[in-house]
Amino acid sequence: MARLRALFFGTPEIAVPSLEALASIADVVRVVSQPDRPAGRGNKIAPTPVHEAADRLGLSVMQPTKVRTPEFASELRALSADVAVVIAYGRILPKAVLEAPRLGCLNLHASLLPRWRGAAPIQWAVMSGDGETGVCLMQMDEGLDTGAVLARSSRRIGENETSGELFRALGLDAAELLRAQLPRFVSGELVATPQPDVGVTLARMLAKSDARIDFGLRARAIHDRVRGLSPWPGAEARIDGQRVLIHVSRVAHDEGTRGEPGTLLAIDERGLEVACGEGSIHLAELQLEGKKRASGREVANGLRLATGVRFSNEGASS
Repeated sequence: MARLRALFFGTPEIAVPSLEALASIADVVRVVSQPDRPAGRGNKIAPTPVHEAADRLGLSVMQPTKVRTPEFASELRALSADVAVVIAYGRILPKAVLEAPRLGCLNLHASLLPRWRGAAPIQWAVMSGDGETGVCLMQMDEGLDTGAVLARSSRRIGENETSGELFRALGLDAAELLRAQLPRFVSGELVATPQPDVGVTLARMLAKSDARIDFGLRARAIHDRVRGLSPWPGAEARIDGQRVLIHVSRVAHDEGTRGEPGTLLAIDERGLEVACGEGSIHLAELQLEGKKRASGREVANGLRLATGVRFSNEGASS
């Protein structure tokens, strides 16, 4: 039996395990990634993580600036691929590209569809306090993550798990799902299940303005937002006139009124205890502009904070 010929579309680190998995079960005739962009302090052009992985695997890479051109679709058709696998590529593919492979394009989407369709499903799952998420292998159509689902895997979200940690876990889950289910799809064993109309939520792309923390919310909601915003764009607030990033938090009390929201209640080894709309939260690890990450107590000592001062989100990023 001839070995499967596959295309792979992906850009960030979460897609790398799936590329490696695909290369182990198919001939990857082309890898498509977004163009390399400047990165780091030197602003030097750096390859995308998928580009880097493709080079390591000896695979040919395309990085088109536009995907809605007849030339791009024609080039893909000429590769005579059986199937394309897409994960976190970062662009919506037109019909001509979706139909280029013989069996169409499959997407590995990091949510339990139809919940969290869109650009940032992992972050919104964490920020919304979801207890569970997963990966869906789905048939792609021209809609935004609206295609029929072929297979899925799920996992619990830890109460203190960050988006960054969940990205790494779901990247591995996606690779396992692909390795197990792609051969079954090709052989016709999988049944495509249309997504239900109920339960649809959209995960829009995050903006820097999402970083602002509203201490008027319940402690648990604030904690979910802090870990969902980690590592980017990061949760932030202002204290004593200075912008501070909040890297790590823990719920201190999730019920009751502890004081005016944003008020610093206590400083100890657990961090800075701050009053919320309901309950209170420990800000365990913080970072002042131009400084390194530090414990809450270290930041309090550096700023000479005393209980009773107020955190706010005024003047935060926009």
